[in-house]
Formats: sequence, C-alpha cells, structure tokens
Amino acid sequence: MPDGPRPTGPDYDEDFYAWTQYQAEVLRSLRTDDNRFDREHLAEEIEDLGKSERDTVESQIVKILEHLLKLAYSPADRPRYGWMGSIADARRILRKRLTPTLRRYVEDDLAELYRDGREAAELSLRDHGEHDAAVILPASCPFSLDRILDREWYPEPLEAPK
Repeated sequence: MPDGPRPTGPDYDEDFYAWTQYQAEVLRSLRTDDNRFDREHLAEEIEDLGKSERDTVESQIVKILEHLLKLAYSPADRPRYGWMGSIADARRILRKRLTPTLRRYVEDDLAELYRDGREAAELSLRDHGEHDAAVILPASCPFSLDRILDREWYPEPLEAPK
C-alpha cells in the first residue's frame, strides 16, 4: 500500500459495499478534460461490484428464510438436514459478505426479503403436497435478523394439532 494519507470515506476492507458506492460517487465528481478516461463507465462498474455483493446477501437471506420456514412448518422429517445444510452454507457466505452497511440495508428491507422467502417456502411445500403447512406460514417475518444469522440456531418444527 502506498505511503501517504489514507483516502476519506468507507474503508475497503471493512465495508466493501459502502466503499464501492462512495468511490463511484467520488469518481463521478472528479473533474477531467482527458477523454481517454471513461469515468462514467468505470464508476458504473465499481457501483455494480457493490450491487453484486448486495444481491448475493439478499439471495442468501431469502434462502435462509425459505428453509427456516420449512424447518418450522413442514411435517416432513427426511429433508430437515438438507435444509439445515442449505442454511449453514448461506450463513457461511453471509459471514464473509455482510458488511455493516449491507446489514443495515437488510434490516430495512427484511419484510420484503421475507415475502420472497415465504413465497419460495410456500411453493416448495405445495409442490411436495404439504398444503396444510403452506397455508399457515406467517404473513410477517417471525425471525429476527440475529436469529437468521445465528449459526447455531434452527427452529423446532411445530407440533401437529391433536
């Protein structure tokens, strides 16, 4: 790393998403008369790197929500460990990619991400003939973000009504 003052703004190593968005903004604000430098397209590419991280985080949260719902509401025993494996894999990816800025983004957008996860869980349950489980999925997210990310937590299945 070159000597000299550290650039202002978000730190690359601490919050890659925030860094990409800030760097694109700075790049666009720089004055240049040199037409060899394609500033706007470079700024878009940097922004897109951050958006790709955000999309990955969203996708993993939705996957976790889908499988947490199936763990909690499906009466099936056999696929439980497969769902748990999928959750564990998604949590591993999130541990590497969830920056403070993306965490705030997810917290703000959790209701929408839950709707996507719920829809996927409902369709999967119906596809496997579990219509009763599909209709009782909660309308709003029953899991906190801390629970969603907790590598040691999985919901217990609901007990069947007697």
